[in-house]
Amino acid sequence: MTTYDAIILGGGHNGLVAACYLAKAGKKVLVLERYHTVGGAAITEEIHPGFRVSVASYSMSLMRPEIIKELRLADYGFEVYAKSPSYFMPFPDGRHLLLYAGDRERTKVEIAKFSVKDAANYDAWEDFWDRCCDIIEPTLMGPPLSIAALAQRFDDAGWGDDFRRLMLLSMGDLLDEFFESEYVKATMAPQSLISTAAGPASPGTPYVFLVHAIGRAIQGRRGVWGYVRGGMGAVTQTLAAAARDLGVEIRTSAEVAEVLVEGGVATGVVLANGDSVRARAVLSNADPKRTFLQLTPASALPADFRQRIEKHYRVTGTVYKLNLALAELPRYSAAPADMPPEVISRGTVDIAPTLGYLERAWDDFKRGECSREPFVEIFSQSPTDPTMASPGKHVLSCFCQFFPYAPNGRTWDDGLREEMADRIINKVAEYAPNINGAVIARQMLAPVDLEARFGLTGGNIFHGEMTPDQSFNLRPIPGAADYRTPLPGLYLCGSGAWPGGGVSGIPGHNAAQVVLGDLGR
Repeated sequence: MTTYDAIILGGGHNGLVAACYLAKAGKKVLVLERYHTVGGAAITEEIHPGFRVSVASYSMSLMRPEIIKELRLADYGFEVYAKSPSYFMPFPDGRHLLLYAGDRERTKVEIAKFSVKDAANYDAWEDFWDRCCDIIEPTLMGPPLSIAALAQRFDDAGWGDDFRRLMLLSMGDLLDEFFESEYVKATMAPQSLISTAAGPASPGTPYVFLVHAIGRAIQGRRGVWGYVRGGMGAVTQTLAAAARDLGVEIRTSAEVAEVLVEGGVATGVVLANGDSVRARAVLSNADPKRTFLQLTPASALPADFRQRIEKHYRVTGTVYKLNLALAELPRYSAAPADMPPEVISRGTVDIAPTLGYLERAWDDFKRGECSREPFVEIFSQSPTDPTMASPGKHVLSCFCQFFPYAPNGRTWDDGLREEMADRIINKVAEYAPNINGAVIARQMLAPVDLEARFGLTGGNIFHGEMTPDQSFNLRPIPGAADYRTPLPGLYLCGSGAWPGGGVSGIPGHNAAQVVLGDLGR
């Protein structure tokens, strides 16, 4: 029987990154993926003949440049490019606001249409985020700091008040410190709520915004978001190609049933078909709840640890993902007359007209209801990547909140999935009236579908909430934050570990370094 140095559970991007770094160090590595191809939530698939979409994750910024360079991903076809404009925000009264990442002056001209004072304050807003990123970014590629050590870093830099703003305020409170226009506040708020069980009045939401502002995947420019040529599946396909060239063995359609434990140590895995595979280290790319409560024998973990994961680690799913094949792009009523749909749709379009709108959507969710007026974030890659759709046609993704995993009195299979797709399309139609007649086909992914398809407990795309109480050395819980787990030989390498979710590759990289240290390089 072949014994590996490391077995990795799951062929998502973090698992593949970990595999590459382990193999680069000379280790014999096996990746086991239950689906018929690698990718996890970073996957490109056809949803209708001629129409390809990034099924789950959909945009790129967070992948570390060090990983891209060290694994030579460009040599395997990895190509990422920026969205421009970055954001288009239409408002119900027909006005709009455009943002341009990395171009403060152009953005300030847009903001000045709503408030000259806010335009003048925009530099202070950007400077605040730059300071926070300057403190946190150097810590990403290693074990997490404690919250106390993080606060000390802010204090040592003379930015102690920024720690308060980032970690303790709500996004609404933070926005009030910088801006007066409700339009401007609404434009800045959504990235603080992505896949988060919170509204703009919830404390800790500024940290979620920072998570989305710290990436440098595109030409090393911080905070710039864009697309991967060929969709997000191109990320994991290039990683898989790099891994195979480094000697990694990848098995697909290979579901893991249980972590094999002998003598109180993880020594391999048992597959769903009954086969056993042994290794010196087991790295789980699954989320913490799935890893510890489903894949690891209960007797192998301390009872209080399992209880903390079961009762206190929060993995609330809030997301409904709707992918569409379109005959034509949306034509937004609020778009500038001289800006064609192909240009508008290059950027992110957010349907989030006020902070109150977002808070009411969150209020519905707290009552166990699907948001009556949901937050909708719209992406369309086909205007800049014609490989994604048939000639003259387009694809469009709607990332939507807030939608419970188990809505009150309903199941997603009683017609609710289709009802919510109609609700989302009708909401977009309030801003782009042609959208209803443009839909050729749709792919609907409720939280239960995200769980079933991608193994995301509760449908949480980040493997757990990413508010401050579940970040840094608290992720996933105190005592299991350095990629090791209470079961010797078992490690976390996915988004449930520091620094968390998003297609960054950082948990995979960091976990591999810990494993190499434990195995001996």
